[in-house]
Amino acid sequence: MFRRWWAHHARLRDALPGVLTVLVAVAASAVGTGGSGWHAPRMDGVAWTALACAPLVVRTRWPLPVVLVTLAVDLAHMARTPDFSLSPAASLVALYTLATRASRRTAWAAGVTASLVITAVFAVTHAQSPFSGESLLRFDLAIAATALGDVSRSRRLRLAQVEARAERAERTREAEALRRVTEERVRIARELHDVVAHHMTLVNAQAGVAHHLLRTDPDLAYQALAHIKDNSRTALDELRATVGLLRQPDDAPDSPAPIPGLADLDSLVATLRANGLPVKLERTGLARPAAPTTELTAYRIVQEALTNTHKHASAKRVEVTLDYGADTLRVTVTDDGLPGTGHDSGTGRGPGTGHGLIGMRERATAIGGTVTAGPRPEGGFRVHAELPLALTPQT
Repeated sequence: MFRRWWAHHARLRDALPGVLTVLVAVAASAVGTGGSGWHAPRMDGVAWTALACAPLVVRTRWPLPVVLVTLAVDLAHMARTPDFSLSPAASLVALYTLATRASRRTAWAAGVTASLVITAVFAVTHAQSPFSGESLLRFDLAIAATALGDVSRSRRLRLAQVEARAERAERTREAEALRRVTEERVRIARELHDVVAHHMTLVNAQAGVAHHLLRTDPDLAYQALAHIKDNSRTALDELRATVGLLRQPDDAPDSPAPIPGLADLDSLVATLRANGLPVKLERTGLARPAAPTTELTAYRIVQEALTNTHKHASAKRVEVTLDYGADTLRVTVTDDGLPGTGHDSGTGRGPGTGHGLIGMRERATAIGGTVTAGPRPEGGFRVHAELPLALTPQT
């Protein structure tokens, strides 16, 4: 409570050193020569000291003018009553305050000048050499006051810099944590979208077939139900693997299915063929293993493109091409879907719309690749991705 009140009364804080100096001057002037006894205070010396200390009330607001005024009064005091020993005290307080408030160059220029002037006036008024012990003591006191103020100013600046760095580090840490959480949320959302959109589309189509054939052709309906079972099991395995990505290292062990890669495209294509989508898979170039993230990205892009084709296009021919270059894997999915069957229906088959296409681009961009998608001039739709085979540490 007192500290808060004291912090809001700058004039009282500024005046306190002057008040203490006047009280010390009163006590010092009442002591007899050689400390032999007490007598009435020398009011002339006390008055000069009080006059020199009066400007200290505004020492933090106008530090340099206060130094000039206090120094002038102290020098006049030395000339009028040279035997009064506290004459430069107010100037020392003013020099200290100037060093804590002004620039280092200004503070030291004022401090050195004041010390030289005080030493010279003291030597003249006391008939001593400027290099005598008492003369040099005044010089040292003025330099010491400036040095203490400079140290206090430097310490305050260092503390302010440390606090600023700590606040900046805290803000940066919070922003980085938020960015990572956002990236992880988007990544998991992409995984869930790809898994659910693909497998649920197939399950829905197969359920429609089974419902249609249940009375007329039970054998085909039974096959459709078997496909539903296989696809739902695959979807559950992939969902379990996706949820496994959220586990911490110290969580209970589980046995999620492996994350899909390029080797799983044959199974993906076979599933879609069994559901009536004529898909052709072709590999060109020198096939070789790619980075796991690249394989997962390529698989998800092909999966999303084929799912969109199955949902939105009456395609008679679908081609998937994996072209292995020196450093790049080119993935192309094309179909001959007819106009009016989903290409322009606003369901993700337009030139770059829909969550699926957005997810493709996000996946590719995350590993330093690109994705383009849109209708072909000759009809149908084309998705083309270029992905790095090996990921650099920067990506």
